[in-house]
Amino acid sequence: MRIVFATRNAGKLRELRELLAGLPALELLSLDDFPNAPAELPETGDTFAENAQSKALAALHATGLAALADDSGLEVDALDGRPGVRSARYAGSDATDAERVAKLLQELSAVPDAQRSARFRCVIALVTPERPDLAELREGCCEGTILRAPRGHQGFGYDPVFFVPALDRTFAEVSGSEKHRHSHRGQAMYAMAELLRQCCV
Repeated sequence: MRIVFATRNAGKLRELRELLAGLPALELLSLDDFPNAPAELPETGDTFAENAQSKALAALHATGLAALADDSGLEVDALDGRPGVRSARYAGSDATDAERVAKLLQELSAVPDAQRSARFRCVIALVTPERPDLAELREGCCEGTILRAPRGHQGFGYDPVFFVPALDRTFAEVSGSEKHRHSHRGQAMYAMAELLRQCCV
């Protein structure tokens, strides 16, 4: 079964391929495998679920294949849930991961350590050519806190400042397999993998 993952983010694609490694009958492609696919996918929704569904539909229409899409982000309590659905565009559409992290730390500079609670949230949507109007959704969430300085060199995005108490480390300090067992995307994808396993066996 060929499925396109609606992303051009190499970090997300690598994580998803690792998570689905146990499904040999599934071939996971990305938008980079389709020269005519749009450079940008719609992210105009107010929720992660809306964005995941709209991106999956856009990928399906561009490729004709069943499509997976995720929308995920960081919700910081002291910032009233920001950056939330705007996590990737928090410091501007062309900002680097380091610039987004720097903006986050600047906004939290006066917030005491005890009030820096946050969570990563992810929603994954699957749509198929047979039923494009019926999206399957799976969600995951991981609680943590925001550190005052980055730690670690693994992962991507806000991983270096997201401290997970259950790991006693940031997501950027653990291996991919450790991160998958705890991460928001790992939880959502493990749930989605059960559905994909039914399609691929």
